[in-house]
Amino acid sequence: MAAGLGAVVQGNNVNFALQIIEAFTSLAANKLRTGLTMLGIVIGVAAVISMLAIGKGAQASIDNQINSIGSNLIYVISGAEGVKNVRPLTLADALAVGDPSQAPSVNTAAAAVQGRYDVSSSGETKNTTVLGVTPNYAELTNLVLTEGEFITDSNMSSLAAVAILGPDTAKKLFGAAEGVTGESVRINGQVFRVGGVLKSKGGGGFGSQDDRVLIPLTTGQARLFNRSSAGQVDQIIVQASAANLVNQAGDEISQILQMRHQSPVGVMDFTVIKQQDMLSMATSITGVFTIFLGGISGISLLVGGIGIMNIMLVSVTERTREIGLRKAVGARRRDILAQFLLESATLSLIGGVIGIGLAWLIGRGIALIASNAGSPFQPVIGWDAVLLATLFSTFIGLFFGIYPANRAASLEPVEALRSE
Repeated sequence: MAAGLGAVVQGNNVNFALQIIEAFTSLAANKLRTGLTMLGIVIGVAAVISMLAIGKGAQASIDNQINSIGSNLIYVISGAEGVKNVRPLTLADALAVGDPSQAPSVNTAAAAVQGRYDVSSSGETKNTTVLGVTPNYAELTNLVLTEGEFITDSNMSSLAAVAILGPDTAKKLFGAAEGVTGESVRINGQVFRVGGVLKSKGGGGFGSQDDRVLIPLTTGQARLFNRSSAGQVDQIIVQASAANLVNQAGDEISQILQMRHQSPVGVMDFTVIKQQDMLSMATSITGVFTIFLGGISGISLLVGGIGIMNIMLVSVTERTREIGLRKAVGARRRDILAQFLLESATLSLIGGVIGIGLAWLIGRGIALIASNAGSPFQPVIGWDAVLLATLFSTFIGLFFGIYPANRAASLEPVEALRSE
């Protein structure tokens, strides 16, 4: 270390470029110790960026899935908090809500009922979601078919045993999502003809929209779904005429159903949920989730900072004589302080850069695992997370390097030179 003294000290001014070279030289003198010290910062930065990326990826996935369902949507479900003697929603309720003479702000309304059943064909069986829907459900939720025809009014009136398959369901049962229209499947033991296959929409926070089966609502009510009253549905999906009419449409829906259910004034035995409310709730949940994950992973950065402080204290003890020589030939207190702070900052900065690379690999690994598991998910590594983690890691290095650096700068030259 003493070989660089003449180059580092020039009169009373220390050349910053040479200080950087000296910092790298000092750290390279014990590569194993330096590497193990940086490991805490590497893991900390990688953990912070990865967790923030997972949170952002989850939020983007949920947002895309909700938005892909359709715009200006309102969901009506049976029941409300604190209300007894709830009257179930019915297909007649959906028709009343969708009547423009009663609800001018409503464009159209569809009804649906759902459950989980075993669907089988050709020796393959899959337990999946089965929905009984009305013909306008496809228009409301932006469904597109790659082949076949969606449920029709004729299917509804004749209680046709026809099924529309999601692409993942078709692949599981037939090994392909093409050329399966006209084939037969069994739903809960009952035979249905495949009427078409949906175009892929992908998965998300609410499960995959590609793994499901759609059948006519009337067929499901008569042959499959066990409901307490005739015509009962689980939910009504309503599309407002325009985005700025969603709230007005919600009020009209409430008035119509209150009157039909003969509910007391101010009491509703159903719940109206606007799509914007669902999106806001999902954003809030994933936001809290992301902050929680980032906070937990940030602890590892603090542990890495403590490791830096520990190793720098050891370095001060080992280099006591070197510090004495520096001071004897003219190095000032601030020069020694800057030197040790620069070394700790270099440790954390290099560790941060490596951590960024590791976080990218972790993100790629998670995306690959999710894809192979049939639930596509892409962590989103934002520049804000990278910048935050890098700056925070550098700050950690400086913060935990202050005490060792101050201790080194406070050594008296005579006492330091006496050290063995």
